[in-house]
Order: sequence, then structure tokens, then C-alpha cells
Amino acid sequence: MMRCMFPAVPVEIFDWGRYLGDGDVAGAPVSCFKHVSMGKSWGDISEGVRVEVPNTDSSLPMKVYWIAGIIKLAGFKALLRYEGFDSDSTRDFWLNLCVPDIHPVGWCAAGGKPLVPPQTILHRFTNWKNFLIKRLTGSKTLPPNFSSKVQESMQFPFKKQMRVEVVDKTHLCRTRVALVEQVIGGRLRLVYEECEDGTDDFWCHMYSPLIHGIGWSRSIGHRFKRSDVSKKLDGLMDAPGQLFAKVKEVDQSGSWFEDGMKLEAIDPLNLSAICVATVRKVLADGYLMIGIDGSEAADGSDWFCYHSTSPSIFPAGFCEINSIELTPPRGYTNLPFRWFEYLKESKSVAAPVSLFNKDVPNHGFRPGMKLEAVDLMEPRLVCVATVTRIVHRLLRIHFDGWEDEYDQWVDCESPDLYPVGWCQVTGYQLQPPAVNTGSRELQSAASKQRKKSQQYKGQKKKRKLPIAKRPVSLSGVVVTGVPRSLSGDENETPPDYPSPPTPASAAQPPSADPESSPNIEGGPGSQMKEENTDGPEVPSESTETETNGSSGELFTSQDP
Repeated sequence: MMRCMFPAVPVEIFDWGRYLGDGDVAGAPVSCFKHVSMGKSWGDISEGVRVEVPNTDSSLPMKVYWIAGIIKLAGFKALLRYEGFDSDSTRDFWLNLCVPDIHPVGWCAAGGKPLVPPQTILHRFTNWKNFLIKRLTGSKTLPPNFSSKVQESMQFPFKKQMRVEVVDKTHLCRTRVALVEQVIGGRLRLVYEECEDGTDDFWCHMYSPLIHGIGWSRSIGHRFKRSDVSKKLDGLMDAPGQLFAKVKEVDQSGSWFEDGMKLEAIDPLNLSAICVATVRKVLADGYLMIGIDGSEAADGSDWFCYHSTSPSIFPAGFCEINSIELTPPRGYTNLPFRWFEYLKESKSVAAPVSLFNKDVPNHGFRPGMKLEAVDLMEPRLVCVATVTRIVHRLLRIHFDGWEDEYDQWVDCESPDLYPVGWCQVTGYQLQPPAVNTGSRELQSAASKQRKKSQQYKGQKKKRKLPIAKRPVSLSGVVVTGVPRSLSGDENETPPDYPSPPTPASAAQPPSADPESSPNIEGGPGSQMKEENTDGPEVPSESTETETNGSSGELFTSQDP
């Protein structure tokens, strides 16, 4: 495959502290992210908790510590103030509570480390010991085992060379076998089994609905691309079934989805759009093959798989009731779109409202909250983002510095959302907000080059490739999603959940966020991310070996 790489453009390290400022900007709390490290054991960490941190306001030649109190929390980040500064906020600073050099009160005394007041306020008291005794009596601190909990939470069950079934990023309608190549913070870099040089890869979280145990496709009747690898090599093992996210069991014996039923669904090739869609095939265990009306390939090679309980499919009328723009079928001229007329014209019926998932957890997200989010159109990238709208359990995620058209609809329990500071804790590279820089010309040129080499016949979302990011491959592999005009070589059903495939060019994992020790002063200027994703279409390739497996109240308007 041809590959086009941008010249390396130096990018300063993004500093969440400066970006969050003095705490006026809110970060989504860690409790919103049950799937992340420490997500379920964050406990009572709150404003007012005291910690021992390095004292950078000292004239002593050795490393010394002092006590600071949490003024504000934003994800894993805490706005801290040294004890003794009282209402003086001039020396407040942001630190990640999960980095190694943050300790509970008492750690210095137990380990013989020096506690030294900041030089700026040294003159305020003559007896600092009495000051601390009075100030700290009755206060809370981190659990004594907090650091070990952080380390334990960074252990993940998926191991290198485990085999899984994952969506084929070039044909969303089917799955393929892939090997786990890397595990970073629970995110997996998977390399398709037949790839010899390791470049044909796919990034997703271990709880992603896009990955399954070996044999899943056959068990539910999902299309699957057989590998030419006839037997497992030494050292390879199938990932145990209990490692994968479980879906809710459903009863398909009574009233159930049927082929041809209409509904609304998030478009996996353009996650900013909710579109008119059709149930194309009912699979086993509650899975459905869905096609976007007006944009489907004749052979169904661009259908995608959602579970019936997926929060990304909705009954007809959901968008209208919740004041969301519904994308009508491409080429449909009877506008404005009305479901009643469309169902009559297409001689079809809408899927019953009772069949859809109505659960809305108390997720804790609020509009305006900052977080780190995967760009699902280029899934190896984790970016600075903001929640801009909430509709029941559906979040509208905006990538800071980018136009609204690049926003994505994401479920509140998506494993592709992370708290502020997650990248730093796990060592994953965070893409900063986009900025107007000279690199725009570079991105624009790359975008034009892509247009020439890729055909796209369906809905598409163009995105300027980010400066310090690796571009996607130009021939055959669609980073943004699967081409809608792929001429598939099979005649059965297509693939898994509507999550965009990851870039084939991500041969290297994101690098670690360098901020590993507290930096009281703040840090380098807030840097920005640029990222680009086209939803190009890929010309059909030669025939590949494939098999098919044997075998209303929620929808009231709500927009906090």
C-alpha cells in the first residue's frame, strides 16, 4: 500500500494546567469514566483534600516537599495551593494526582523526607510545626495505598500476541482476526493477522464493541474474512472470552426487529450525523446489520453491526423530538423530511419504540466539561475535547480548535472517553487543540492529495490532518471509515458496530506525555492539535476469502 507521511512538525507539550486556567473551566469528574484506571476507586478525593508534593519554591539544593490542598478537580488533575498561602491564589498550580511524586500527608514523616515551607511565605510564621498541626487536624488526605492502587489499575488482562476478531477497517461489513500488538491504558493496538510488517493496524479500547473473541462471527452469523494463516503460530493464543465487553441478553422470540424496519442511527462514517437507516439483517444474540438509507452499496458491503441495545440506534422520530438534525437519505428530494411520508413512500414500517434501549444512567456529564476523547474517525488519536450537548445518554463531543462539523455523537459510557490527565497517566500521546499556524498549508496540501487518490461515493467527513500526526494511507485503507461503494465479494451480511476504523498508518503507538513530575509554575504554552480525517471511499479490491457465520418515554425532549 502506498503511504504518504507529513514532514515532522515539532509540537510543544500540551499543558492542561494553562488550558484550564484558574479553575473556571470544568473537567468531567473521574467518576464519569468507569472504564478507566482508578475510575471505580477514586473514592472520596475532593476539594479540601491535602497532599504532600515537591516544593519548587525553595532555595535549598535538595528536593524538599510541602503540603498543598486541592482547590479544584478536573479529571485526574488538581488545582493545588500550598498551605500557608490562605486566600492568595497567585502561586496555585495544577498537578496530576496519579503521577509518582504525589503523596498522602504523613509520607514525608514516615520516610524521613524534609517538609519545608515555600520561600515566599517563610516569614509568615516562626513555628511552622504548630501551624501544620492546627491546619491539618481533621482534614482528609489520600489513602495510604493510593499510589499502589494507581499501579494496580494500570494492569490489563489483554497481552501481546492474543488473537481477537475485530471489524475490518476497510470493509465495515465484516470482521477479521487480529493480534494484540500493544496495550496502553487499556487501549489496544491490533495488527491484522495477515499483515507481515505490522503496519496494517487498528486502535480501540479493550471494552470496544468492535472487538470480540475468536468464533464470535460464526456464532451470530456475522460476515468474516478468513485468514490465509492456516494455523496459529507458537506463542499465540485466543483471548479468553471473559475479557470482552458483555452485551445485555435479549429475547428475540416475541416482537422483534425485522429485516426492512426503519430507524435512526449514528452514521459510522460520519459520527456527527444521525441518519435515516434500515435493519438489513437480523443476526443472533440481539445483533443487527444496519444500512444508511441512500448511501448503501448494492451488495451490502458497507452495512455495519449494532447490538439491539446499542445507544447509537434510535426509533423513528427521536431526532425530531430532541431537536437534533436528522440526515435524510442521500438524493431524497421530498424535503423537509417527514417520517410518515417516507414510510408510506418506501412501503416500510418503523421499528417499534419498545425495542430500543431506554436506560439513561446518572452519568454526571454536563455541557462545557473538558475531557480527552478518541477521534473515532482516526481512532489512534486522543484529543482535547469538550462536551457541548447532552441528550439523554448521548453526548455531543467537540474537538477543541476544530469546527463544529467535526463533532461526534458518543455514548456517555463509551470506552473512548477519558478524564483530563488520562494520557499523562497512561503514557498515551494527547493531541492538543487545533491552531492557526503555518502548517495549515501543509494540511491543506495533504487533503487535496487524498482527494485525488481516493474515490468516495457516500457521505464523507473531511478533516484536515493534524500537524504532528501521521496521515492515513492513500490507497485502499480508509481511516475515516469504510467506503460506501466498495464492491464486496460476498453476498451475505456485513460487520460490527459503527465505529470508524483506525488508520492503517499507525505503525507506532502514541508517545508518552512527558509531564511526569509536578510543575508548580504551569508549563509550556498550551499547544494545539490538528487532525484530519477524510471519509474517502476505497476502490474495490481483489476477491478475498470470506465466510458467513453459521447458523416511548425515553424519547421526550431533553437537552440539559
